[in-house]
Amino acid sequence: MARAQIAYLNRKDVPARKALQEAVDQLGFKVTLDDSYAPFKTAGYLPCTLDGEDAGFDMRFQDVAADISPALKSSIGSRDTAIGFRWAGDPREQLAALAVCAALVKQFSAIVHEPDQDMLLSFDQLLAKARDTQRSL
Repeated sequence: MARAQIAYLNRKDVPARKALQEAVDQLGFKVTLDDSYAPFKTAGYLPCTLDGEDAGFDMRFQDVAADISPALKSSIGSRDTAIGFRWAGDPREQLAALAVCAALVKQFSAIVHEPDQDMLLSFDQLLAKARDTQRSL
């Protein structure tokens, strides 16, 4: 499984911590974002917990790169913000990142791209991957 994803969304739709946490909670995963999450300020390791255990991942905000492929550009449309997610091999980290990406898609109109496979992931695909990961814990 890839260990990186990029969520593309409109700058105005990037959620504050409370809204993002509520969206993650609605998915039924026990992922808690650290209070240090701040849109456009978080740049590096974001501490998170999954059912009380460490499940943090790397999160970075940036403008959409000018050199993305025409196909990806067509898919993301006018979305102007990219949020990069990276995690290590720990399935808790993977689950936390997948849950946040799924919440961004469902509640904030994000498009999620998996660069290693060069594919877009739907809400249903992200949710299925998160559930599969949860079963492996």
